Amino acid sequence: MPIVAQSTETTDWVSRFADEVIEESERRAPGKPVVVASGLSPSGPIHLGNLREVMTPHLVADEVRRRGYTVRHLISWDDYDRYRKVPAGVPGVDDSWAEHIGKPLTSVPAPKGSAYPNWAEHFKAAMIKALAELGVEYEGISQTEQYTSGVYREQVLFAMKHRGDIDAILDQYRTKKAPAKKQQGQKPVDEAELEAAEGSGAAAEDDGSSGSAGYFPYKPYCGRCEKDLTTVTAYDDDTTELSYTCTACGYSETVRLSEFDRGKLVWKVDWPMRWAYEGVIFEPSGVDHSSPGSSFQVGGQIVGIFGGKQPIGPMYAFVGISGMAKMSSSKGGVPTPADALQIMEPQLLRWLYARRRPNQSFKIAFDQEIQRLYDEWDKLAAKVADGAVLPADAAAYARAVGTAAGELPRTPRPMPYRTLASVADITAGAEDQTLRILSELDPENPLTSLDEVRPRLDKAETWINTQVPAEERTVVRDEPDADLLKSLDDQGRESLRLLLEGLDANWSLDGLTHLVYGVPKVQAGFPADATPKELPPEIKVAQRTFFALLYHLLVGRDTGPRLPTLLLAVGQDRVRKLLDA
Repeated sequence: MPIVAQSTETTDWVSRFADEVIEESERRAPGKPVVVASGLSPSGPIHLGNLREVMTPHLVADEVRRRGYTVRHLISWDDYDRYRKVPAGVPGVDDSWAEHIGKPLTSVPAPKGSAYPNWAEHFKAAMIKALAELGVEYEGISQTEQYTSGVYREQVLFAMKHRGDIDAILDQYRTKKAPAKKQQGQKPVDEAELEAAEGSGAAAEDDGSSGSAGYFPYKPYCGRCEKDLTTVTAYDDDTTELSYTCTACGYSETVRLSEFDRGKLVWKVDWPMRWAYEGVIFEPSGVDHSSPGSSFQVGGQIVGIFGGKQPIGPMYAFVGISGMAKMSSSKGGVPTPADALQIMEPQLLRWLYARRRPNQSFKIAFDQEIQRLYDEWDKLAAKVADGAVLPADAAAYARAVGTAAGELPRTPRPMPYRTLASVADITAGAEDQTLRILSELDPENPLTSLDEVRPRLDKAETWINTQVPAEERTVVRDEPDADLLKSLDDQGRESLRLLLEGLDANWSLDGLTHLVYGVPKVQAGFPADATPKELPPEIKVAQRTFFALLYHLLVGRDTGPRLPTLLLAVGQDRVRKLLDA
């Protein structure tokens, strides 16, 4: 059965946008599918910030589907965009790729060793796989296919015919006027400026150029070198004959634009053209596209030229990363959805995007914070099961665990992530030892197969192996620390004796938790089950001292995995060997 979101309260941002989208769709296109859109450029690794471009409309589209409407979520792969620069740190890529700058992404070779035919397909592949795991239902549209097959031909001709109207709108926002009377053949866009603007997003917002023939919102790709470093030198509206010169290789030709499909509209025109062509009702944009004078604002006027309307378009904030280890910042140094899904279940990743409004920034944890996030997630799941949860939190949970099509696959028995990570750390992935330890956590309901805790166990193990530095990994001693044991005073020896005496009767996660916290209480003359309110502050100091002693004797460090989990992992016989004073 589909998971039904439980709230339409004002605190639930998804429901609020769904209300607006349904109302607007019925006003603009009654009886037709509701159209939401995303755009992704496979110019390099598609990172977790880019994922917000997809998850925001996905969550809204899914809520609209839950209400019984037909929805089309379009993802435009901007694979016909120009290759702007060689990204740093991409395996299989060197400086020789610079010779392809200016070509369409689908005309650039894939990194060495790739199984894909070109640069764009190589970087699309990982995102496509991640979206499937996340349960995102969408229609992918290749802009290379759209342009080269002539799908947009009429729109291109229309834009060229109305280039004066487009230029007038763009001119309202230009802070640096483009020279209207450049000499024929002069480079229209300074390549260094374009590349320098890349970091701010401005490079993607080239609004065309003015040569001696005037302004044109269309850039041909050169027929010889395939680059877009071209200047239109003449155009005839009646015959659609277009002449251009390539400033990269000097090639010139005259083509009939009504039969020519090797070029594209510049971004600030291309985007609103698509809004009108597809009938887009909802599409968010990042802060770089939402500032005054940027493509979303300008597009809101240009779309009217094409007979369309600007979509509902919330601005979304940045997504930060908490502590990704260098050894795992793969494919160019930016963590991708695929990287995140190696260490966390899709439900958790969906929840991180669902629980925050688009204009709220948040971080995705690759460091120890992931354990706290999982604790928070598991507590929310328990509250939902008990019916003791706020409506907005219940709605975010429902959107995380499934879609209108049904629940996402989940771990049958979701043990605490920090416990699974500790066990994976101690056992180094040995399945027999992992099963032994996990089966002893709850003797009354023992685990019988590791499949019960997968895929969460696999995610935790990958996190340990890729994100925890080697010097922080847990290595259990092979032999007792004889010097430390000999140096213990009577209180230290007594604490170990009390622990060892209680092992048999308390050999479970809960039992050992009670035992290790209880030993210092008993030594101080209090019952083992005394609550913190019944104890003096000195007991906490004694507990910390006792814990540090156990860590030193077991793993040779001041800290480590939670002691109850560590004791179970080490096993009774080995614990007795290492702690026997």
